[in-house]
Parts: sequence; C-alpha cells; structure tokens
Amino acid sequence: MTRFTGINHLAMVTGDMDMTIRFWRDLLGMRLVAGIGRPGYRHYFFEISGNDMIAFFEWQGAEPAVEKEHGAPVKGPVVFDHVAFGVDTEQELWELKDKLAAAGFWVSEMVDHGFIHSIYSFDPNNIPIEFSVNVPEADVRAHPVMADTGPSPVALEGAEPLPEKWPPVQKPTPLEERTIYPGHGSQFFPNVKK
Repeated sequence: MTRFTGINHLAMVTGDMDMTIRFWRDLLGMRLVAGIGRPGYRHYFFEISGNDMIAFFEWQGAEPAVEKEHGAPVKGPVVFDHVAFGVDTEQELWELKDKLAAAGFWVSEMVDHGFIHSIYSFDPNNIPIEFSVNVPEADVRAHPVMADTGPSPVALEGAEPLPEKWPPVQKPTPLEERTIYPGHGSQFFPNVKK
C-alpha cells in the first residue's frame, strides 16, 4: 500500500502574483520556497509545513473566483469547495482570526465541529479557506466515526482501505523503462543526479 506523506502541493490560480505573495507569505507566514516562470506564466510555491505546499499559477486575464460560501451546495461543473489548513493550538487560531480581521479580510466566528475548531475566510483570489485546530480528546484519525444518518453503502464498509476492490497491477513498469523527463523547475538543481 502506498504511504502518503501529505499534500505535496495544491495548485491554485491567481491573476495577481504580488497580491498573492503578500497574503500567503507576508500575512499568513508561509515561506515562498520556489518560483518558476517566463513572460506570461509563473508558478510559485509556498511552504505550509515540512511536507505540504500550496502553489499558484499566475495567468494573465485570470480573475478572482465568484465568492461562494464554504460548504454551500452548487450544481453543474465544480472542482472543489474549500481548502483547510491545520494549526497547532487554539491560541494560534485566535491569533490568525485577529490577523485576518486586522488586514481587512472577512473572517468567520470560531466554529466547533466536534473534532476540530475552525475559522473561515477567503484569500484575495476568493479561494475559500478554513483554518482548523484538532480537538485532542476527539481524534478521528485514532477513532474514526460515522455520524451520517444515511451513509453510502461503500462508507459502511469501514475506514480501512480495501485495495482488493480494484484490479491488481498485472504489468509493473520495468526498471529500464522508468524514465523521468525534464519539466519546469528541473533547472533548479542541475547537479542533482536524475
């Protein structure tokens, strides 16, 4: 079974990279750790944690999304609802709430979701964001819960992965065919053996 280490990066879009840097780096405190670009195209990466990043493509003509309330149902084509970031302590969550409000961003009241406490806001691109702290006494990773009054049949199969539900790999990629092709950013560390 594959062991995931976190979210390498979420890839978002902005029409104004400078404004995006001011929010994510300078207001939220996420380090700007990589930038790829050429005229008409940028792709910048901000460090969320030791394993996780959020990245932004800057595309000319891109505009902020239409503001949508977190969790409000929509119809038609849709990709995601909001992105949630964890913080270590409830004190940090209150400090973040005050920081967002002082900078002029709408920020919700603190919400108790049982296993997390959260605040909600939007970045300058109208990306809906949530900031959460775990409630130590309610660890859903250690003790999964299903409080859905009408859970789907597949959800009722439990928390643990059931890999046998998918066909097994019949023909793994042979070592001699495992080629890695250069992409944007491959120039960052030219002396690293590929």
